[in-house]
Amino acid sequence: MLRIHERLRPGLRPSRGSRPRASAGPAARTSEFSTKVGAWRGVGRSIAAAAALVFAGDAALARPLYRVEAVRAEANDYSVSYRMTGYIAARVQSALAFRAGGRIASRRVDIGDHVKADDVLAELDPKDLETAVANAEAAVNSALAQLREASATFNRARDLLASGFATRPAFDEAQARLLSIQASVRSAEADLGSAKERLSYAVLTPKHDGVIVGRSAEVGQVVSAGETVFTIAADGPRDAVFEVQESLLAHALERSARADVALLSTPSVKTTGFVREVSPAVDAASGTVRVKIGLDAPPPNMTLNASVVASGPAGTVKTVSLPESVLYEWDGKPAVWVVDPETRKVSVKTVEVEAYLTDTVVLSSGVAPGDLVVSAGLQSLRLGEEIELVSEAKP
Repeated sequence: MLRIHERLRPGLRPSRGSRPRASAGPAARTSEFSTKVGAWRGVGRSIAAAAALVFAGDAALARPLYRVEAVRAEANDYSVSYRMTGYIAARVQSALAFRAGGRIASRRVDIGDHVKADDVLAELDPKDLETAVANAEAAVNSALAQLREASATFNRARDLLASGFATRPAFDEAQARLLSIQASVRSAEADLGSAKERLSYAVLTPKHDGVIVGRSAEVGQVVSAGETVFTIAADGPRDAVFEVQESLLAHALERSARADVALLSTPSVKTTGFVREVSPAVDAASGTVRVKIGLDAPPPNMTLNASVVASGPAGTVKTVSLPESVLYEWDGKPAVWVVDPETRKVSVKTVEVEAYLTDTVVLSSGVAPGDLVVSAGLQSLRLGEEIELVSEAKP
């Protein structure tokens, strides 16, 4: 009974459903501590192993030096040539118009007709102009009648003054009236001459031989003085007219530069010429500049408005020629990879291409002479990456 009571003392009473636990001694506590230390050592070994795996993965991902080939850029002179398409035009082309207004009564020529100087091209209805001439003639006749009367009056006053039967004021009045009417006669005659001159304006004639290349009015149309009716291309020198890009002018396409001009449809029909005129302004609508080449001796087949092709040298520019394999696209622009000779790291330079030749590209800017340009292996390069240069060649 005593043993049972001791087992049930407060502090030693086991919970329901459990068995009583004996007190841990010093040996038990030492064993428990050793177990915990061993567990922490195992965790540390696991962390070290994981870190070793991470560093090993980074080492496996590290990229070896990329091997490329490069070419050394050298400056050279590039002969720029041009080829442009245009048309044949007369050097002198003018608009023809009536010098007086009125209704067109007749038209005798059409586009494409060849006319001579003073040929009648068109006529105005002359009724109004003829009426003006008749009025001017009547004014002249009236002034002449007044002049005859004034002359007789002046003669009588002069005779009477000489015989002492007329006063000086009466003579002066007769003389002044005579002078006034004489001036009126001259004015009326001038008006008559102007009216007859205007009547001649009712007939439209050219001042030189040529070909009608434009018509702007029809029979029955009322035109004002100076309004264009026909456009005539004068016989004589011919020009080839071209609309070219402004960039072409940067390569010394200047006046007096020689050019070969040939028919677009028949290249065997050709001649030579020189740059006669370069427009100083750029066309706002097309963004082009008009260039005129004066033809030395145009063949008969080079008719007006015929399509022609002009070609010739436009000077030389300083460029760098490299293999076409150096080109790379960067932000939608042509570029090249350049190697820094000290650090062996690569960078990108955008370039301006002057011309594409067979297996060669001509660069006008972006690459300086002496630059080391990657020519093989550039597709896998990274900006600022250090590379291994396999070989260096000249372009």
